[in-house]
Amino acid sequence: MAEGPGRPVAVCGLPVHPLTLEASVAAAEALIRTGGPHQHVVLNAAKVVKAHDDPELARIIRSCSLVNADGQSIVWAGRLLGSPLPERVAGIDFMLALWRSAARNGYRVYLLGAEPEVVAQTARIAASRGVEVVGHRDGYWDEAAEEAVVAAVRETRPDILFLAVPSPRKEYFLARRQNDLGCALVVGVGGSFDVVAGLRSRAPRWMRRAGLEWFHRMVQEPRRMFLRYAVGNARFVALTAAHWARRAGRRDEGAARTPRRRTPKGEGR
Repeated sequence: MAEGPGRPVAVCGLPVHPLTLEASVAAAEALIRTGGPHQHVVLNAAKVVKAHDDPELARIIRSCSLVNADGQSIVWAGRLLGSPLPERVAGIDFMLALWRSAARNGYRVYLLGAEPEVVAQTARIAASRGVEVVGHRDGYWDEAAEEAVVAAVRETRPDILFLAVPSPRKEYFLARRQNDLGCALVVGVGGSFDVVAGLRSRAPRWMRRAGLEWFHRMVQEPRRMFLRYAVGNARFVALTAAHWARRAGRRDEGAARTPRRRTPKGEGR
C-alpha cells in the first residue's frame, strides 16, 4: 500500500480513514518514519456528538494524521452516508497491534494515564511482550504539573506515546502539547490500560461484531455510561439521519439540474 494513511472519507462531517487494522498499523509505521509529530484519534458515536457540540474538538479531529472508526456505529453510518469503511478498528486493538509493531521495529514506548497501579501493570505486560517501555506515569495531574509531565515524556525520547485519559481531555492535551512531547506518534487510547491490566473486561467477540460493545461497557459502569449511551446514541442517530437527508437532498437537486436528453423525431417509433 501507499505510504501513510491516504485520503479520509467523511462521516457526519468528520474525517475517517478507510483502513483495516493491518493497514492502519502500516500507516502508523509510515508516519513514525517521517519523525512526526503526528496525532492519532478514534471516532465513535459519543465523540461525533461531542465534536458536533464542540468546534475545537472537531478542529482537532480534522487536524489528526490518522483517524480510525472505533465504533461499529461509525462503520454503519459510513455505509449509509456513502463513505464505506472496511471494518471497525477499535482503539485497544490498534494499541495492541502497535505494541507488536514496536516489538518488531524497536520503537520506544511511553505509557501515560490511568491509575498508578494500572499503568504500572500495563507497562509490565507490554514489556513482557517485547515492547521497550521507556517510561510510564499515571493520568492524574493538574495544570500546574503539566509542564513537568511533558518534560518527563520528552526526556525518554519515545517514538510512540499512548495516552489513557478520557475524551476530550486527551485530544486537547495531545493537540496542545504534541510538539513538546518529542514523539513521532501520539495515540489516545481511553480506557485501554484498564482492560489490559484486568480492571475491566472486553465484550465477547460476538457482541463486538454485532456492535453491542457499548452495552457491555454500560453494564460494567452503569452510573457513568448510562447517560452517555442512552442520550448520546440517540443524538448520533439523529445526526446521521440529518447528514443522510442533506446528502439525499443534494442528490435530488443534482438530478433535477441534469438536462433531459431530447428524443429526436421518429426515434423509438
